[in-house]
Amino acid sequence: MIRPMDALPVFFDLRGRDVLVVGGGAVAERKIDLLLRAGARVTVVAPGLSAALTARRDRGEVEHLARAFQESDVAGRALVVAAADDAAVNAAASRAAQAAGVPVNVVDAPELCTVTFGSIVEREPITVAISSGGRAPVLARLLKARLEHELPAAFGRLAALAGKYRARVKARLPESGVRRAFWEWVMHGPVAEAVFAGREAEAEALLEARLADPAAAPRRGCVYLVGAGPGDPDLMTFRALRILQKADIIFYDRLIPKAVLDLARRDAERFYVGKERSHHCVPQSQINALLIEHARAGRTVVRLKGGDPFIFGRGGEEALALAEAGVDFQVVPGITAASGCAAYAGIPLTHRDLARGVRFLTGHTRDGRVDLDLIGRPHPQETLVFYMALSQLEVICRALVERGLPGDWPAAAIEQGTTARQRVVEATLDTLPAGVQAAGLRSPALLIVGRVARLRARLGWFLDEAEGGTGPVYGHGAG
Repeated sequence: MIRPMDALPVFFDLRGRDVLVVGGGAVAERKIDLLLRAGARVTVVAPGLSAALTARRDRGEVEHLARAFQESDVAGRALVVAAADDAAVNAAASRAAQAAGVPVNVVDAPELCTVTFGSIVEREPITVAISSGGRAPVLARLLKARLEHELPAAFGRLAALAGKYRARVKARLPESGVRRAFWEWVMHGPVAEAVFAGREAEAEALLEARLADPAAAPRRGCVYLVGAGPGDPDLMTFRALRILQKADIIFYDRLIPKAVLDLARRDAERFYVGKERSHHCVPQSQINALLIEHARAGRTVVRLKGGDPFIFGRGGEEALALAEAGVDFQVVPGITAASGCAAYAGIPLTHRDLARGVRFLTGHTRDGRVDLDLIGRPHPQETLVFYMALSQLEVICRALVERGLPGDWPAAAIEQGTTARQRVVEATLDTLPAGVQAAGLRSPALLIVGRVARLRARLGWFLDEAEGGTGPVYGHGAG
């Protein structure tokens, strides 16, 4: 037995066709925006128009019948949309349209509709529409949000490229199975990635080369230097998540939480290259060699880094090694620890009255010591953010006082920022080292120095571990 559908999903070509909209208020505005984008000629029947629709009428974008709806208004229309504030008027428009055999949509009244508008995800020329049959519009919007996340904005450009070559590919590859395999290679391989990276000329060159010799399909490896953000998986970018889910092998360090690694495809190989006190570090030269080796073997390689690859992540060194080896690579930026951890701690890095600039500094150099010359003379109107500073915390705090900041200058240390294990110690330059020791803070931790640190008491919105929290609690701030 065939299971019936509530409605048949179709796409309606309204280009140059007459559509009637009943109602001239805010609800009608939203529908008219969509209809005009679809190329319809829109007539609005309503005693009055909102300011936005009045402006559209004055620009000649819509026609206005300044009166109440009449049954004869539906004649010759391709579609009727009833969006009046009066339910009786909408019901009358529905009856008239159905009697005339004209498709009709009545806003928020699915029982009066012969057609409904779905939630739309648009990647021109790709369009995805979602409908719950009027039963669960909030769920439809949630699905729309998920698809917005999953579909890169460049999908439309990829579809346009496929459309450009469709006829040539069909002529060159008449056998449907071979043609399907070709398009799967395009959509899942280096052509698609070149489009997503904004290198459309390169994408066309790759497609042309494969089309000229369909039998030759050597896989070309690529390395992605991916910023995973400061810890909370929700702070990863759409692009980072998509790349992670197509990786063949992932090289990661200790700043990557399990929740982020769990987002990768299940059969991806994982290779730990980080360091802790109880583990040996894989030398950077060896990491570079591994990235090159696996890319040359035709694999999709992800070098997953906490925060952003190019902010104290040694991504620049790896990119140089890849470039010198002639290996394709892309950099996927991430939210750096400074912005992520500060935001979750309720500490704005800049503030009109307190900080007009911010500096990112490293807490130690290659030999493990802090470069005091790098600190210079701190300005009272700037915020200093030190990465990897915990082991040199006392030295840094003392150096800042010696260079002009008062001992009671605000400072904060943030451990495991943006995660449920986040802990924050607020103090001053004089008292922070002892406070961090008493709390038992451990790396990874971030040091923020500046008057903005005082705002945490008012702007803290994230319940951290010390407060008995397990994550975001919106509105927690005392402000």
